[in-house]
Amino acid sequence: MLRPFLIAFVLHISFSCLAQQADDIYFIDTHNDVLSKQVKSGVDISVSQPGLDFDLPKATKGNLRAQMFSIWCDEVLGKEQAFKHATKEIDSLQSFIKRNQEHVAFVTNSKELKKALRHKKFAALIGVEGGHMIEERMDYLDSFINRGMKYLTLTWNNSTTWATSARDETFKKDSLSRLGLNEMGKQIVARLNEAKVMIDVSHAGEKTVEDVLAITTKPIIASHSCAYAISPHPRNLKDYQLKAIAANGGVVFVNFYSEFLDSTYLGKKNLFLATHKATLDSLTTQLGDPFFATIQLYKLFPAEAEAVKPPLQALIHNIDYMVKLIGIDHVGIGADFDGAESFPQQMNDVSNYPLLIDELRKLGYSTEQIKKICHGNFLRVFAAIEK
Repeated sequence: MLRPFLIAFVLHISFSCLAQQADDIYFIDTHNDVLSKQVKSGVDISVSQPGLDFDLPKATKGNLRAQMFSIWCDEVLGKEQAFKHATKEIDSLQSFIKRNQEHVAFVTNSKELKKALRHKKFAALIGVEGGHMIEERMDYLDSFINRGMKYLTLTWNNSTTWATSARDETFKKDSLSRLGLNEMGKQIVARLNEAKVMIDVSHAGEKTVEDVLAITTKPIIASHSCAYAISPHPRNLKDYQLKAIAANGGVVFVNFYSEFLDSTYLGKKNLFLATHKATLDSLTTQLGDPFFATIQLYKLFPAEAEAVKPPLQALIHNIDYMVKLIGIDHVGIGADFDGAESFPQQMNDVSNYPLLIDELRKLGYSTEQIKKICHGNFLRVFAAIEK
């Protein structure tokens, strides 16, 4: 009987201590994958979890006031039961909120978000990562809308029948029957506009992004993407795409994943994995998932893993590059925590967000400019889709 009381007491004190700070610079993040881990392991993100990048105490420490949680499964699981798996993840978030309803609010519009922030409640939102999650069915799309989905990432790495992904447009271009959106894809964009749900073009192929921008009536977002000019990865956005999203009134939320920030990271990672291949193979057999095995391997060899990571300045450079290219009103943060094995040095989890403030100040950013990056630009685009 004591544990819930202690959780409530600690969160109350933490939010009270951060009240003044929260009125100044706080953080809203547009992409986190912890729900996949919560469903897989049953872990409780209400309390401190050393193995996770996100939990409620870490969010409080980092002054993370609102989080868009990713609803996701990969294309293998998605071939048969993507919608079913998505439902489990949404249910797990609702269970988390119910257990912490004095301190956490589920948010589906800008009015609810402002209320949560005003009352110092942590705001939880959902975005569905990958059009394969609707299994080609408009009624499944409507189900997500009715359950509070606030963005749909049109593709994950895999294409759908109605939209092509960045990975497939890069590596399978010659074998694809088409590029971009087909008629169903255009209907989905129109439905999202009508339902006041943000269209997310992270993971989407260049032709898909082009087609979306040609027909959308609302600002769009890239919920977790970086600059191709800095690290030429297919998942990153080229300069002309960044400018087009800004011209649309949208926002690009910078991903913290090491490979998207630093073009030298992949070589270092592969050498690290090769050095510990036997351990990695054992972990993969034990956990049944190479992705989770890689994450665990990094935790087993922290000193080596830290040396593989890019410096924090690589993340700051990406943010600064985008601001200079497309303007201060069009850049935010979408870290992808709990969705990758490596992030920049010092940026280990959501509790470390305040480091961004100091680093941006060193580059001459004002408080008002930092507010826009950390939360203001999300608030603007989130409200804009409701107009």
